[in-house]
Amino acid sequence: MELWEYDATDLARLIRTGQASAREAVDSVLARLDKVNPAINAVVRTLHDEARAAADTADAARARGHALGPLHGVPVTIKINIDVAGQPTDNGVTPLKDFIAQEDSPVAANFKHAGAITIGRTNAPAFSMRIYSDNALHGRTLNPLDPTVTPGGSSGGAGAATATGIGAIAHGNDIGGSVRIPAYCNGVVGLRTGFARIPSFNPTAAKAGRPVGAVIMAVQGPHTRTVRDARLALEVMARGDRRDWRWNDVPMVGPPPARPIRVAIVPEFPNTRTHPAQAAAVRQAGKHLQAAGYAVEELMPPDLERGVELWHQIIATESSLGLWPQMQKMGDPDGIAAMRAWLEIAKPVDLPTYIAALTEREGLAFRWMSFMQQWPLVIFPTLADLPPKQVMDTTVEGQRAIFDSMRPALLAPLLGLPGLAVPVGRSGKLRTGVQILAMRNREDLTLDAGEVIEAAEGVVKPVDPAT
Repeated sequence: MELWEYDATDLARLIRTGQASAREAVDSVLARLDKVNPAINAVVRTLHDEARAAADTADAARARGHALGPLHGVPVTIKINIDVAGQPTDNGVTPLKDFIAQEDSPVAANFKHAGAITIGRTNAPAFSMRIYSDNALHGRTLNPLDPTVTPGGSSGGAGAATATGIGAIAHGNDIGGSVRIPAYCNGVVGLRTGFARIPSFNPTAAKAGRPVGAVIMAVQGPHTRTVRDARLALEVMARGDRRDWRWNDVPMVGPPPARPIRVAIVPEFPNTRTHPAQAAAVRQAGKHLQAAGYAVEELMPPDLERGVELWHQIIATESSLGLWPQMQKMGDPDGIAAMRAWLEIAKPVDLPTYIAALTEREGLAFRWMSFMQQWPLVIFPTLADLPPKQVMDTTVEGQRAIFDSMRPALLAPLLGLPGLAVPVGRSGKLRTGVQILAMRNREDLTLDAGEVIEAAEGVVKPVDPAT
């Protein structure tokens, strides 16, 4: 077994105990990157020299007896839309290709503090605003399981890199599914953290601020091949940064819920055509949990359809005023067409309606928290349908089909909830998969359930890109 095949937990142990060096680990992952990345274009900025220098420093620190972080010497990747000092935060936008960050974002700093070594930056769509990871600056990322379908967006490069063994942990972020959807499309594990769990600001954008909807919905999270790595990555990424007023200093493990833990499963999302394979995945996940002692029932949480509408009203309205003008000015043709199609489907609303949507969202959150007192876990399909074919979103018809499939992904960001995407079952070349939602600050419950499902389904192994 080569070093690039190990998950982060085992690789960190090998380095810590001297059975492998950080340099050997980095060289192995870089060799894997050089072999498979040309076929999928997941990593769009490679850092060979920087990573090898950091590995040599890490090995020297271990030789001197320095304290070692939990990811000491472990190769990771970071998405192109957060700040890493000395590198451009281009976000897939050609005019931003030389927009150099002067300091690390909290997530990048936390990875460094834990001893991780960044070996590359992963692809995203322009302004990280599509279900495809394709832009005029870096080109298109392909799904390693099936290049005819999307690898997901906006963290599609992260999902594809993880699936093919280009690092054991890949950073991503999520405002409408951008961690969970790429995890599903590429057949890996993806953790969308809850509101305020991980400090999330970018120093390059801190002065300008963000609209309210983006503040309460956008979070960071990891892609991994094992659930235990998702737990480890969460602990690393959640290290505090007091500059982010949202950051929540709470324990990683909450009080134990009443036993048996009750799970509400929703195989067919309302008012949505759910693919039979996705509905079967939800029911299969429920069977795995039931066999482990969970109490599972098909049950509908409050106001799912209205929650989807509120997400669109809030985010479409904010985007029409802020991001849409920037996309028209600096985005690529497909990104512009995709966003125009979305704004035709989910038309922005006036100020009173926008304020009313934010207010109604608060009431819906209270109803969900009451529901989750009784049902601490809720399981949806990650997408209602199988991953869409490449470049479907540039027409209104195609974008409507995509957002119909995305309906189950929108509740977690609307309500600030954590959601863990895990593979369950298969459909042809692709994995099917579910997302496990819990109350805010209860990522631990999603991870516990994910480990049960993983034990039944098997641990994800790296794949070679399909042709």
